[in-house]
Amino acid sequence: MSTLTTVSPLTERYGAHQPDDVAPLTDAIAGILRHRTVRAYLTDPLDDTVLPTLVAAAQSAPTSSNMQFWSVVAVTDPARKDRLAALAGGQAHVRQAPLLLVWVADLARARAIGAADGTHLAGADYLDSTVVAFVDAALAAQNAVVAAESLGLGTVYIGALRHHPEQVAAELGLPEGTVAVVGLVVGHPDPAGGERVKPRLPQAAVLHHETYDLAAQAPYVDAYEDLIAPFYREEGLAQSWRRRVVDRLAVPGPERGHAHLHSALAARGLPSR
Repeated sequence: MSTLTTVSPLTERYGAHQPDDVAPLTDAIAGILRHRTVRAYLTDPLDDTVLPTLVAAAQSAPTSSNMQFWSVVAVTDPARKDRLAALAGGQAHVRQAPLLLVWVADLARARAIGAADGTHLAGADYLDSTVVAFVDAALAAQNAVVAAESLGLGTVYIGALRHHPEQVAAELGLPEGTVAVVGLVVGHPDPAGGERVKPRLPQAAVLHHETYDLAAQAPYVDAYEDLIAPFYREEGLAQSWRRRVVDRLAVPGPERGHAHLHSALAARGLPSR
């Protein structure tokens, strides 16, 4: 097992609040800790081996009862990426990077299997099946992120594709029983981009032992405000994490572009009863 002697990945992630006792940082763990969001890309194409490697990693993620309720659409056509970028609010990195992976919650494949068997899959109409499909797709996508970063590539998730689920489905030719969960941009990071590891909450704010304790989190959120403020300042963003949480969730769903998500799921053949 390969290990790294430096604790710098933990320092980058937690600052002074890094956990005291951790296992040796293997190359795999250190790579995960060094994750950063990349929004500036070179236009260089990816090697042909990259896509099947990422999908192999994605298919190695856990999947509920081995149902594999997910699919992924690989988009490289510049015109299609332009249209999807527009649906995602005009995010330039969708256009810049050579590859956009759209991760799909997919019950269409299961329904086709049921139809071939002459069986109506009533359970596919329930909320739990939709949740399972979303979780399966998310787990697969994150495995692809880890694999891409291990190859020296950059990634960024595109959640804004959910703002227009039916238009995205039309663009990608998604059948009934499927919906795009999230996009994932993959490409060679532009060295001039300067993206850094974003600090996270101290572990004591998210790790609970035996039972959940909300009140105990307050001092650690205070500590995080001090840790994240310099990062936000350098990024030109509002420096209070609390303020960003409040501002984000004080806006009703319709104003954030999520007004029709529930009805869109039903229209896509995912009634989620």
